[in-house]
Amino acid sequence: MSIYDFTVKDWQGQEVPLSTYRGQLLLVVNTATHCGFTPQYEGLQALHARYHDQGLTILDFPSNQFGGQAPGSGEEIHEFCVSRYALGFPQFEKVNVNGEQASPLFVYLKDALPGIAGRGIKWNFTKFLIGRDGTPLKRYAPQTTPEQIEADIKMHL
Repeated sequence: MSIYDFTVKDWQGQEVPLSTYRGQLLLVVNTATHCGFTPQYEGLQALHARYHDQGLTILDFPSNQFGGQAPGSGEEIHEFCVSRYALGFPQFEKVNVNGEQASPLFVYLKDALPGIAGRGIKWNFTKFLIGRDGTPLKRYAPQTTPEQIEADIKMHL
């Protein structure tokens, strides 16, 4: 199994097979627009601008599970991110990352790369680096900034 076996919905509700991103280095992030880590969008966008042409794609999955910090519709979240951070990478619909209603993608990622909270996700802006072959490579804590993972991205590009 790899990340390419999953289909998700974008922020407009359209199904997107993750196989669309086959051969790219992926950074999957659960985000929130009203979180102390929300300014990481700036760093994520900088990584996107710097490395997208070399094969990096960032996949943004808002989650409202942690303190209700991703309120609003997919359109409202998207408009916030584009207007505030000039977001240029793909955004998807809000997902649960923990619990019985967790997105199958995040169940897979947590099983492949358990973190400090075991198989759970501790907070918004947990990041997963996925190799060009669809294999999860590394998990990063919410407080790990995009700038701190740049060396890993460069190594796998």
